[in-house]
Amino acid sequence: MEKILYKKYGNRRLYDTDRSAYVTLEDVARRIREGNEVQVMDARTKEDVTAFTLTQILLEESRKKNFLLPVPLLHLLIRFGENILSDFFQLYLEQVLKTYISYRRMADEQFARWLTLGKDLPPLGALSSLMEIFSPPQEKPERQA
Repeated sequence: MEKILYKKYGNRRLYDTDRSAYVTLEDVARRIREGNEVQVMDARTKEDVTAFTLTQILLEESRKKNFLLPVPLLHLLIRFGENILSDFFQLYLEQVLKTYISYRRMADEQFARWLTLGKDLPPLGALSSLMEIFSPPQEKPERQA
């Protein structure tokens, strides 16, 4: 996983130091989806503005879809201030998301293994004759004279 450094200029432009080119927020989001980590530094003050930039990406994407978080949750976050929000994100949300992604990956891998199990089974006819071995003997009806 590569860490990419971006510089943010006063005109709100982002400069990709790896590719020596100006980029958009969509470009940064695409690089993150490709598995890269990013760091965004203010070009003038050298302040780390990564969190602000990533939040901007989330807000832009949610604006396009007209949904980010449920309205009642947003009300609670505003009502109880930044302390509860920062504690929640730092202590719980990151770990919950990592755990969810890990379990989802494991479930996907297990499901893929189940799908491959069936391809090596014998044809249905051979399977039914195999099952006859384990079936209890059936009584034959008596013939009437």
